[in-house]
Order: sequence, then structure tokens, then C-alpha cells
Amino acid sequence: MEYRPLGNSGLMVSAVSFGTWAIGSAWGPVDRNEALRGLHRAIDAGVNFFDTADIYGDGRSEELLREATKGREDEIYIATKFCRSENIYDPETYSERTVRRLCEASLKRLGRERIDLYQIHCPPHEIIKQGDVFEVLDRLQQEGKIRFYGVSVETVEEGLTALQYPGVRVLQVIFNIFRQKPLEELFPKAQAQGVGILARLPLASGLLTGKFTKDTTFPPDDHRNYNRDGQYFNVGETFAGLPFETGVELADKLRWIADGRPSMAAAALRWILSFDAVSCVIPGFKNARQVEQNLMALEARPFDQEELARLERFYREEVHQHIRGAY
Repeated sequence: MEYRPLGNSGLMVSAVSFGTWAIGSAWGPVDRNEALRGLHRAIDAGVNFFDTADIYGDGRSEELLREATKGREDEIYIATKFCRSENIYDPETYSERTVRRLCEASLKRLGRERIDLYQIHCPPHEIIKQGDVFEVLDRLQQEGKIRFYGVSVETVEEGLTALQYPGVRVLQVIFNIFRQKPLEELFPKAQAQGVGILARLPLASGLLTGKFTKDTTFPPDDHRNYNRDGQYFNVGETFAGLPFETGVELADKLRWIADGRPSMAAAALRWILSFDAVSCVIPGFKNARQVEQNLMALEARPFDQEELARLERFYREEVHQHIRGAY
């Protein structure tokens, strides 16, 4: 396993870590035992960092993490998120009373006395601008309820605003071959300030596995079905904001990245790790097999400068124009 610094927090985290949205909800059916086997497989491979949220399965993902990491709380770091179980536009959601309640509920589900990283879960930009919630998080940090805090953002602009607050130690962003905008300004500024970067949706909801065709369908309870055009939350969270059929066409043009590498998915994850600003990439999983497939990124041949330049041109000339929603 490769480990990287989580910004200047002092924590070293596994370069390939895992997100737990898929084992909680919104990615179709998932078997509890299969999810636990996946978590244990990751931990056995040296993964020491997991990202979750209180809203994933109404706490289901947090409870699964409690079970999988019991007795190893000091060596397995957990990042969780808050606000989307409430009305994200209501200032009361970010009040000390509400944040404290949400934090205590997550601590109980996680079976922990302290949350390693507590993140605001894609709040409206106005909430980040106002900044009152960071004072609340400062107090929880001082009390020892949380070790560090950060913000999961939808757009580069939101990330740049969050960087104005000195207590923000980590930003979670959508970053993959189809979403390269953070490279321009956000990553350099975050790195200069010692702020860690968590790269979420690294496979663009599965598009970058190369396994989909235009005829691929998804279950009704899978966001790749019901949020395909941003009907329920930010369109960027589903297929990186690309229309599905367009995304499949673009992914087909990227099959070359798998040449000399274990798979297209492993190559897509390895590309993200080409950038030093990234603390870790957090793909999702639903079973141990998917965990193993994602961990193959660590065995993938790094991208050379010519390949990196080719992928940057591809994004600029063929992808950028198709992305929908603010990013």
C-alpha cells in the first residue's frame, strides 16, 4: 500500500481509500455481508481511510464501518459528513445545536469517541461564504469531538471560498479524467496551504470502467437511473455531469489507457494519483471483488508526460463542452 499525507494534518492515509455511498444506498441493491467482506478486504490490504456520510442509507454505512473497524479505531481513520439529512438551505442546519446533534448521532453509529474528519456535505455556496458553521466546527474540535474538519464541494469556486477559512484542512472534490478543472487553480492553492484533497467519483459513476454500453440500464433505486439528469441532486454527482450516452462514447475513446495496465478502471484511478495534491482517491464498492479491482490501481504503470498531456487535450477538446451544471 502507498500512503500519502492528508495535507498538513499529520495523518498518513492510503492512496487508494474507499467511499461508502454505494454500500449505503443509491447504487442499487447491496448485500450487507458482501459489503462487510469488502470492508475487511480493504483493511487487510492496508487501507486505513474510509469516507462516509450520515445520509448514506440513513446511517447504514456508518454502522457497517463501526462493525468492520471495531477494535481498530486508532489505526483506521473515518471521515463522515453532515447536513444533507436536513434542509441544506436552512441556516438552522448549520447552527451549533443542529451540528452538535448530527455529530453525536454519527459518533454513536460509528461507535467512536472522536471523528477523524468531519465534513460539511456539499452545502450551498452561500453557507460557505457566511462561514458561521466553521466557528461551530472549531468548538467541536476544541472539545475533542472531531480531529479535523473539511468541506465536500460541488464546484471549484466553492472550494476556493472554503480555502479562505484556516480551520479547513481537507477538501473533497469530484475529480477524474472527465473532470479536470480542479487542476487549474484549486489544487495548487490547496497544496500551498497544506490542505488535503479527497478525489471522489474517480470513475465517473462507472463510466471510466469501460464496461457500459448505451443500452446499459440501472435499477430504479440507483442514482444512475433517477438522477441521470440532475433531477434529485447536483447532476455532476452522476456520470460527472455528462449525458450518459455521450459519456459512453467518450469512455470508448479512452480505452487506450488500459494498455500495459491491469484494467481501464485501474488506469483511471492511477491517473488521479499522478497529482501530488491528491491525498487519496476514494472509489466506491459493493463487494470484495470490486475492492480488489480498485486496488489494482497501485500496480498500474504510472502515466508519462506525453500521456498526461494527451489526456489534458482530450478533456479540453472533447469532454469539457458536454459537462452540465456548475463545476
